[in-house]
Amino acid sequence: MNPTKILYSDEEIYVINKPAGLAVQGGKGITHSLDIDFAKEVGKKVYLVHRLDKETCGLMIVAKNPLAAKKWTKLISSKQVKKEYFAICAGHLKQKKGSITEDLEQHGKEKSAVTYYQVDKEWTVDYSDGETSTETINMTNIRLQLETGRMHQIRIHLSKQNCPIAGDDIHGNFKLNKKLKKVLKIKNLMLCSKKLSLPLNNEIKTFEIPLPPHMDFESYYLDK
Repeated sequence: MNPTKILYSDEEIYVINKPAGLAVQGGKGITHSLDIDFAKEVGKKVYLVHRLDKETCGLMIVAKNPLAAKKWTKLISSKQVKKEYFAICAGHLKQKKGSITEDLEQHGKEKSAVTYYQVDKEWTVDYSDGETSTETINMTNIRLQLETGRMHQIRIHLSKQNCPIAGDDIHGNFKLNKKLKKVLKIKNLMLCSKKLSLPLNNEIKTFEIPLPPHMDFESYYLDK
């Protein structure tokens, strides 16, 4: 695995850019994980304060010691840390801006879940089966923020709106993903933790990263 990019470091935390395909926490059957690989890179143990799905890329906070981990876990829970995600989806949403408030089942219990979204771009791609059939696939670029942080919340909420994230074979549309893999070469989950705002030195500091190469489809929608 390539070294994890560090965007910021102080005595308490790192702000890093996690690549897609890297699990955050090690476990059975996991060869590479952020908590182990990144610790080796920096030469000391690190502490997780929040998580991203394995296939989700982008910005994360990692603590340098247990006391900092406790502090930053509380800051994230108190909503003082703002996270903005960017998703490329197969489908269109009925409204360009709004919230999704459908409860989600987590560990056998119904939990409240709120996702705010803003449509960034709508575009289309044409899929051909190589014979006579041609299909137009609606695509949408969406910016999202979480009010709650349930497992797979963004993925499930968008799927329930018939606008699943491209490349999501767990909560999305497997058949449609096969078509998108052929026409757009999509092999990863199209979800990125793109923007992160957090309180540092008595002010709010914002970090933002460009989309990774596997999510850069500007040429398909630039003139739509």
